Amino acid sequence: MRTTNELSSEALFKETINLINKGDLAGAVANCRRAVAADSSDVSSIALLGAILIKTKEPIEAEKYLRKAIDLAPTFAKPHEDLGYLLLEADRSAEAVTCLENATRLDPKSEKAFYMLGKAYSKIGDGQKSDAAYEKSFGLNPERKKLAHAAEHHKAGRYKEAEMLYRETLRDYPNNVDAMRMLAGIVASQSFVEEAESLFRRALSLAPDYGLAFLDFGALLQDQHRYAEAIECFARTAALEPKTPKPHYFLASILAQVGKTSSALKAYQHVLELSPKHAGALLGIGHTLKTIGKQEEAIDAYRNCINLRPDNGEVYWSLANLKTYKLTSADITRMESAIDSDEEINDVSKVNFLFAIAKAKEDAGSFKEAWKYYCEGNDLQRSLEYYDPVDTESTNNDLVKVFDKNFLTKNIESGCKDAAPIFIVGLPRSGSTLIEQILASHSMVEGTSELPYLGRVATSLNRNRADGINYPQAVSELSSNHLEALGQQYLSKAKFNRQSDKPRFIDKNPNNFASVGFIHKILPNAKIIDARRYPLDSTFSCYRQLFAKGQTFVYDLTDIGEYYIQYLRMMDHWHDVLPGRVLTVQYEDLVFDLENYVRKLLEYCELPWEDSCLKFYETDRPVRTASSEQVRQPVYTKSVHYWRNYEDELTELIEVLDPILPRFKHYEHINRV
Repeated sequence: MRTTNELSSEALFKETINLINKGDLAGAVANCRRAVAADSSDVSSIALLGAILIKTKEPIEAEKYLRKAIDLAPTFAKPHEDLGYLLLEADRSAEAVTCLENATRLDPKSEKAFYMLGKAYSKIGDGQKSDAAYEKSFGLNPERKKLAHAAEHHKAGRYKEAEMLYRETLRDYPNNVDAMRMLAGIVASQSFVEEAESLFRRALSLAPDYGLAFLDFGALLQDQHRYAEAIECFARTAALEPKTPKPHYFLASILAQVGKTSSALKAYQHVLELSPKHAGALLGIGHTLKTIGKQEEAIDAYRNCINLRPDNGEVYWSLANLKTYKLTSADITRMESAIDSDEEINDVSKVNFLFAIAKAKEDAGSFKEAWKYYCEGNDLQRSLEYYDPVDTESTNNDLVKVFDKNFLTKNIESGCKDAAPIFIVGLPRSGSTLIEQILASHSMVEGTSELPYLGRVATSLNRNRADGINYPQAVSELSSNHLEALGQQYLSKAKFNRQSDKPRFIDKNPNNFASVGFIHKILPNAKIIDARRYPLDSTFSCYRQLFAKGQTFVYDLTDIGEYYIQYLRMMDHWHDVLPGRVLTVQYEDLVFDLENYVRKLLEYCELPWEDSCLKFYETDRPVRTASSEQVRQPVYTKSVHYWRNYEDELTELIEVLDPILPRFKHYEHINRV
């Protein structure tokens, strides 16, 4: 880069503009500072420096230079406009109005200044002037008018109307990146993922520094479990907006989700450096610390979050969900007051409060009171979820029909032969986390928690099928090479969640129990363990648990009872058509005869004996399930037959499960310790 002495003031200014266009804001700032140092009355460079400093998130210094430019050249409209924008973003709306009124007076053709003036008037409550300013802006820029009307519909939840106007905007103005981004959000919500992705990529090709588009695209990719790509998007936004907390928070959240706990904690801490009262970051830190067994530090983070957001029920449930921690009577009083207060709390927060109170009452031995809150919490959560037991049964019927003995024994050499995966399936709260912790304590096994990839590999067969044949029927048509490719696809996706080069890894997504046949076809050497628990303990434990997401069947006693019967039906089918392929581990057997059943587990997984597997509670690996604290202590049996504390209230559940309870008669009288 040439020095100021080698360039005229005009040439230096042009070079600065070129640097801005190339995205080199640091270079542009440096150029402006040199120009101002050389000539303290260079209004153009002073005003430009202020504008660039807005982009680099340095508002205090930006305001200083913009006010200096205004002092030197009061009739120069642009610094008035830029300062107005800066003040508007800082919620100094009354001051912004003054600046933007000056900007529009000095430059009556600045549609941007009129648009911001409309926003500023709106924020100070002057609707009439706001409408007038907006109309002036729209008159100067029909493109913005159409987009603004679309955004109004979007904000009001009129998505059909918004979509129509976004598409009209893109028809008339094909390069409008804002319309692309907003339309992408709408079509993504309608599950048109490919179109949404295409819109995001098009917007970002036209505007490579469009931080909001990267952020929204990252969220879409995260929903699709494309974590590596999502992380890239969030990291890019964080780099574009280094002093904005939101992208750093998104980045921290996804890093925590994929088990990169150290990086996640650093990212959360950075959010707090930018915004010390960011309750979401404190909550995220609590969750992350919990997964790595730092309970006391997690509690501190949760308590700090409560101080900032006492209306956030999730924080209280997070404390209750530590299992080994008990909420105080003062906590219960505050939660009950929050529910009963005149101040409206959203349904999600209310559900969290109800479950937290129920757990606190339960810990205090007040089972009747706890039941009341569990019922209220489950009823409300059930109203927020969609679950159809008929769909579950119908899907299972299809699976049984496709994956019969004939199909599963045909082409037994097909599929990917890699023996790395160990699948732990079953119902939640049935001992799967304990089994995972035992196996992950072995030097040859890595625990990766609940992976979402098997289902995504299966549903990938639904794409681009004109004949309407989907999974599972589509599997029967696949060649050996295609089945092998699907196995490799699963392994490739799972690799992202792995933190070591150990030869074996665990996927403990419980919902994979319905996919045992599919696992066998694409990964015939994988091990499959069925974590099973006495039906009343298994189902009622689910009913007492508020899951972060998924498991929509658990919030109604009849639903969960029928689901257990469907689970048992499917496992019976797999044992029939794939004899010897699945190892069933009964939770009660495991906790009462630990060493014997650990030996059976290792033998089935073809792993040599290691004493460390009996000391599973000493490992410090992240555990991201509701049992994270329980598995950090030696095995205990107090949860066996815990349902009996609520026996009088569980008549409905007992009636649903009655047909299959005789199968578990051996476990009815096992003593709790």
